[in-house]
Amino acid sequence: MPQLACDVKEVFSAYSQELKKVEKELLNLFQSTAFLIPAIGNYIVQSGGKRLRPLFLLLSADLCGYKEHPRVVLASIIEAIHTASLLHDDVVDGADLRRGRPTAHSVWGNQVVVLVGDYLYSNALRVAVNQKSQKIMEALSFATTKMTEGELLQLSKIGDPDVQEHEYIEIISAKTGALISAACRIGAILSNKGQEYEEALTEFGMKTGIAFQMADDILDYMAEEDSLGKRLGKDLDEGKVTMPLLYLLKVCNNNEREMVKRLLSDGIANEGDLKELNRLFEKYHVIEESMKQAAVYVEEAKERLNIFDDSPEKEHLLCLADYALKRTK
Repeated sequence: MPQLACDVKEVFSAYSQELKKVEKELLNLFQSTAFLIPAIGNYIVQSGGKRLRPLFLLLSADLCGYKEHPRVVLASIIEAIHTASLLHDDVVDGADLRRGRPTAHSVWGNQVVVLVGDYLYSNALRVAVNQKSQKIMEALSFATTKMTEGELLQLSKIGDPDVQEHEYIEIISAKTGALISAACRIGAILSNKGQEYEEALTEFGMKTGIAFQMADDILDYMAEEDSLGKRLGKDLDEGKVTMPLLYLLKVCNNNEREMVKRLLSDGIANEGDLKELNRLFEKYHVIEESMKQAAVYVEEAKERLNIFDDSPEKEHLLCLADYALKRTK
């Protein structure tokens, strides 16, 4: 596995003050006379989060030489869209925890949280219109459309053991890749640096986003609940076929495949099911092989930045791409 080009903590530290400004702008997007909207906004922002997607936008803008305040506003819009998607996803998935805390719908109920998610989407795009950039609006609207499409594609494949790898990639490209890609693309759009640079950052963001989601799906089978903030094997219990299961279903024998299909259909009934699954994962080196697939996307992403001259900002973006493979939660 590649070594980090730098310490990712240094990257977040270098942008900590700007990310605080992003959080302030994010809270502004929750402002409303409907008191539940800012209340839920405060709850979500206080719950934390790395603000990874805004950081991609800030770094991409810096890489292209754009330092003005609108990048902070647009970074908050990217985070607002991500946050709205999480609000909706948690309702759809029936999730009880998000970052180790009760999900918003567990506190306020599904109806309220779905409407707050709708408000956040629409308000974020309303503020984005003020930038008076057709290309920025195209990037944001394309990303939000793809994210919804990805969730629906995933729902259509729940419990399906015959999901193909290209279908899985299509799902995670839409769910996660699209918004990170938009964040990186907007950084280039703001600078007017040129089409080839915009395309390079767009593709860098997409490939990196795929790697991040793939790694997140792998972590579902290897992280502890207290560090990950969700129950181990949750994806399998929900019938989601992700890279580890795709690989396992491809290499295991017929009897083992039937067992995995049963778990997909019925969920994890007890600790024995999870132990048996872990045994198969070890037998076929599932985690290692799955991480190799994620590493391919990271390397392809990094190659797209070859068009840019060496700089601290480029090094930081390369570091974030490597981070997809190195995190523990």
